[in-house]
Amino acid sequence: MGKFKLVSSFGLTGDQSQAVEKITKWIKDGNKYQVLLGVTGSGKTFSVASSIYRLQLPTLIISHNKTLAAQLYQEMRDFFPENAVSFFVSYYDYYQPEAYIPSTDTYIEKDASINELIDKLRLQTTTNILSRKDTIVVASVSCIYNIGSPKDYGKFTLETKIGSNLARNEVVNRLVELQYVRSDFGFHRGTFRVFGDTIDVYPSYQDISLRIEIEEEKVSKITTFDPISGKLITNLMSFVLYPGKHFLSQVFRQNNIFEIIRQDLDKRTTELKNEGKEFEARRLTQKVNYDLEMIKEVGYVKGIENYSRYFDGRQPGEAPHSLLDYFKQAYGKNWMVVVDESHITFPQIRGMYTGDLSRKKVLVDYGFRLPASFDNRPLTFTEFMKRVPNFLAVSATPGDWELSMSKGFVAEQLVRPTGIVDPMIDVRQVTTQVLDILKEVKNLRLKGQRALITTLTKRTAEDLSEFLKKEGLKVNYLHSDVKTLERSDILDELRSGKYDCLVGINLLREGLDLPEVTLVAILDADKEGFLRSEVSLIQTMGRASRHPEGRVILYAQNVTNSMKKAIDEVERRRNYQLKWNEKNNIVPKAIVKPIRDRVIERQEGEFSELFETKKTQVSKILDKLDIKSLTPMDAKKIAKKLKTEMRIAADNLDFELAATIRDKVRELE
Repeated sequence: MGKFKLVSSFGLTGDQSQAVEKITKWIKDGNKYQVLLGVTGSGKTFSVASSIYRLQLPTLIISHNKTLAAQLYQEMRDFFPENAVSFFVSYYDYYQPEAYIPSTDTYIEKDASINELIDKLRLQTTTNILSRKDTIVVASVSCIYNIGSPKDYGKFTLETKIGSNLARNEVVNRLVELQYVRSDFGFHRGTFRVFGDTIDVYPSYQDISLRIEIEEEKVSKITTFDPISGKLITNLMSFVLYPGKHFLSQVFRQNNIFEIIRQDLDKRTTELKNEGKEFEARRLTQKVNYDLEMIKEVGYVKGIENYSRYFDGRQPGEAPHSLLDYFKQAYGKNWMVVVDESHITFPQIRGMYTGDLSRKKVLVDYGFRLPASFDNRPLTFTEFMKRVPNFLAVSATPGDWELSMSKGFVAEQLVRPTGIVDPMIDVRQVTTQVLDILKEVKNLRLKGQRALITTLTKRTAEDLSEFLKKEGLKVNYLHSDVKTLERSDILDELRSGKYDCLVGINLLREGLDLPEVTLVAILDADKEGFLRSEVSLIQTMGRASRHPEGRVILYAQNVTNSMKKAIDEVERRRNYQLKWNEKNNIVPKAIVKPIRDRVIERQEGEFSELFETKKTQVSKILDKLDIKSLTPMDAKKIAKKLKTEMRIAADNLDFELAATIRDKVRELE
């Protein structure tokens, strides 16, 4: 029996079997780059899962957005329930990178709201990679960013077993080195507490806690328990505890790194002074000295990652350590990379480095950062390609680059096992698009069906949502301001019938699997550009290919070249499936797909659901909020969520609401 075990109530059907056979044979034969060209609804994810099972290789699946990554993670978790399936995406609910605008002399300090639960999943990912051979990681392109050295992460552990010689103070000191914080009165993830010779640890990457009992400087008992109820779960003979953070300040203290940084500071300030930048030199000196003092005293400072080159031991210009290095450290070259929706993901990976470099150069030129900050960056595309042992590019519309790299190793999957054909396409006038959409969605609601509506801007998505709500429809919108984990919840709620339709932008394009959707409406389809290109239109229309009654309405003044090519390609695929159905006596039937458990369950007492709607809903909540009745912890939680709402309101130019929220935050704080 292999280490990966695939669990499914169905097997390979249609032309899935031949695609999987080709993929596995090509990889075993040593062909590094391949393409799986599969139409929407043909079961590409199951084909990938079947390939992983047959090859028995640890696998990294890269997706271009968090919503699709969450869906893939849920599917892989269901296919491989006994294996280590992990989720690795950016842990920021809100992120404003450090920046400087010379024209207005405006310095923008780094501001971020970290989602602790996603941070747990990231740490769980790296722990699984280094400790298990049956790992599947579903990641966004954040996997190419700097996360610290895998050697240090794997080396700095607390490993012990019953009977080991270990004093209580040794355990406590080691936990501090591993970036765990002592918290006897607030036990939560990433902390530990001490009761005499008993030490409780809440690992950053787990949902259960560890208890270490020591007698006469020997480990006498090791147990796991529920951190909330305290209920004993199991007894252990041994355990290995991994660090609480990816960046370890302990490395600073071991390698005289402070002295090296100060030498580089002296060198850089001399350069600035020679350029006549006395003020910038003083600013840089003050900034670096402050950072070093903070790291020395508390072990952390905002922006510590800008010094990562020093504590990683890298040379200037050397590539940072990313999730790919963890795979290499653990598995050498015996692992596989799957790039989902490759026509979007590869260009996204390719463009990350340039944008980061442009922002950092301004900070360095004006004395806000040392040149070492350049090395806290995403991988270049060349560095990425050097680190991946192979790739399987998966897409309904693969790009020219991955097709050229595959050199003919393209597995096609053009048949939907359900027999569902590509949707009928209707082009209608743009002038009446809103009223027409209203009529269509109301008719769908009577049938118990759903719709997706795509717009060009976030503002349009929200305004259209408000209009449809006033007309009695159950509507939500989906765009980048909606939190990572809530996006998946909203999609599940659409499927369950809580909403009649969703309004969105490009988040409703690739890979979303929503079998209850029978209508995709594309507003302003004739506005040529990225969101209305041939590839984007084909992908968006594919969302209606999960139901036998699937339809697409394109609202346009004129039929553009992109529209014509997309319509022709969808018609070609439709005719191919019709011929297959006729040849094999297949009657199209709707997909039956369970609504999976959430990636992370919402916690009782959280206010996330209350803040999904904007404007009037938020105003009502502010009016009802009784600050005096709140505990300090609840007040802190609500203030954090209100700050996010304040930024969203400001982004949408609703400054009156933003000011109201600001005043309420001040009261809470």
